[in-house]
Amino acid sequence: MRDATDFLRAAGFGAARIDPLPADASFRTYARLTGGPAPALLMDAPPPEDVRPFLAVQRHIAGIGLSAPSILAADEANGFLLLEDFGNATHAALLDAGEDALPLYLEAAETLAALHAAPPPAHLPAWGAARMAETTAATFLDWWWPATFGTPADAATHAELAAAITTMVTPFTTAGCFVHRDYFPANLMRLAARPSPRRTGLIDFQDAAHGSPAYDLVSLVEDARRDVAPGIRAAAITRYLDARGDLDREDFAAAMAACAAQRHLRVAALWVRLDRRDSKPHYLVHGPRCWRLLAAALEHPATRPLRDFLDARVPPALRRNPVAVTEPA
Repeated sequence: MRDATDFLRAAGFGAARIDPLPADASFRTYARLTGGPAPALLMDAPPPEDVRPFLAVQRHIAGIGLSAPSILAADEANGFLLLEDFGNATHAALLDAGEDALPLYLEAAETLAALHAAPPPAHLPAWGAARMAETTAATFLDWWWPATFGTPADAATHAELAAAITTMVTPFTTAGCFVHRDYFPANLMRLAARPSPRRTGLIDFQDAAHGSPAYDLVSLVEDARRDVAPGIRAAAITRYLDARGDLDREDFAAAMAACAAQRHLRVAALWVRLDRRDSKPHYLVHGPRCWRLLAAALEHPATRPLRDFLDARVPPALRRNPVAVTEPA
C-alpha cells in the first residue's frame, strides 16, 4: 500500500491506526482504520485502477435506496478513497463460518432484484457481446491457450471464438440493465440491522455496466469460488424471478446458460493469467469448478455456438487447468 499520510491527515484520520487487509485478485488494496473519527476503510487504487467509476456507481446504488459504503473522503487524482466500514461479515466469511446458506442467498437475490429493477445510470459502459467476446479472448486465448498448446492462438481461432461468443450472447444483451459483474458472496455484506433489500451491502462494484440481468444471477448461484448446493441455487433463482415478475422464465433460463458459458470459460482461464502474470497460483484451485460449471452450461441449446467452437478446437480432455500448471495442494 502506498503512503497515504497526507490524504488521511487532511481527512481527519492522521492519528488512525492502519491495518492492511488481505489482497484480492485486483491491483487495489484496502486497510482498516481504527482510532479515527469513525470506523473506516482506506482504498488505495494505483494506476491502472481508477476510482471515478467506483464513485459514480456508489452514488447510483445509494440513490436507489440500497446499501453501498458511504464516501468519507476522496482523492481522485491519486487514487485514494476513505469508505464507510461495513465490518467483516461478508457473505463469504459467514458461509465459511457455517452460517445457514439459504437466508444469505435469498437476501442476496432480493437485493439483486431491486438493483436490476431500478433504471441504470446512462454513463455505464456496455457489457454486451463485443466486450464479452473481448474479455473471453483476453484470458482464454491470450493465457490459457498458449499454456495448454504451447503456441499462441492464431487469427482464425480468435475470429471463431469472437463469432461464437457474439452469436451466443447477443440475443440476451440488447436490453441492458445495471450489471454489477462480480455479484458473489465475497462482495456482499450482511448488514443485520437494516431491512431487506438494504440488508445486503454491495462492494467492489466499480466494473458495473449495462448488460443482461442473468449475468449477475449466474455470478451468485454459479460461484466460481465456492460450490452452491442445487437446492440453494434453485431457491435463489425463484426468489429473484418472483421479485421480477416482468421476466419470461424460459427466456431467462436461456440467458443464464449463455452468460454462464461465457463467464465460466473466461474465469477458468483468468486463474491461469493470475498464476502466470501476477504470481498468484492459489487461484488455480478454482479451475476445476469453473470447467465443471462450463460443461453444465454447454448442455443448454442457447450455448450451442460456443459448444461447437470448443468441440472443434478443444478436446474435452484438455478442458481443465493446463497440464503444465501445478495446482496447489
